[in-house]
Amino acid sequence: MRQKFMGAVAALAVMAALVPVRANAQISDQWQFSGTLYGYFPSIGGATKFPAGGTDVDVSADKIIDSLKFVFMGTLTAQKGRWGAFTDVLYMDVGGTKSNTRDFNIDGRPLPVGASGTANLDLKATVWTLAGSYRALAEPGTNVDIFAGARLLDIKTTLNWQFTGNIDSIPVGARGGEKEISKNFWDGVVGVKGRVGFGDERRWFVPYYLDIGTGNSELTWQAMGGIGYSFGWGDAFAAYRYLDYKMKSGSTIEDLSLSGPMIAAVFRW
Repeated sequence: MRQKFMGAVAALAVMAALVPVRANAQISDQWQFSGTLYGYFPSIGGATKFPAGGTDVDVSADKIIDSLKFVFMGTLTAQKGRWGAFTDVLYMDVGGTKSNTRDFNIDGRPLPVGASGTANLDLKATVWTLAGSYRALAEPGTNVDIFAGARLLDIKTTLNWQFTGNIDSIPVGARGGEKEISKNFWDGVVGVKGRVGFGDERRWFVPYYLDIGTGNSELTWQAMGGIGYSFGWGDAFAAYRYLDYKMKSGSTIEDLSLSGPMIAAVFRW
């Protein structure tokens, strides 16, 4: 996995080196700011181990979670000349309940034949990215920024469960209960972002974003792409965003992924 990370970093470095540096009217010595508000509709994936009575109760989020309670996404960007910075925040509160299900593992093994369970899973997470950027390409309607920074994943998962049926082989302490796991993961990230304009006056554009990193997690990466239109007050676009975490061996939170469509409004001042 570390080799994949280093390979991705090298690819980003080569991409940045191939971008021609041009000076034109798109580079301003004045501070420029933009704020982006999103509507995001992700699907949740991932697996968590809940220690219970010397036994791990494993559950997959995508098999239990069926509703979004609250999701907020926003980005703030500052730019002066070729140098800039941005911060991106995603907060979500999701959960779900499933009855008479066999979507559990006990110490990595399926439930015994004839056993089933009822589960209520709640997941709250904040994903915060903070980075500095350099504008390698600036043309009317088009720009390329390379960046480096850090990302925080602050996550809390709570599971209520009860097994019924053929449960004699399940340890008593794992047959039911409530457990909560809270973790913080800090990772360094590098990436590239920007937009490609096209059409009359380059009002239409393709926004894109790609980053990859490691640290407390074994590997995290994020990608976004879509299509948008520039108005007098700012921009609007629709896109698809994917965020993935692979945790290190032994972590109670094994992995996490978010993927889904989004719409956004960008305001500039």
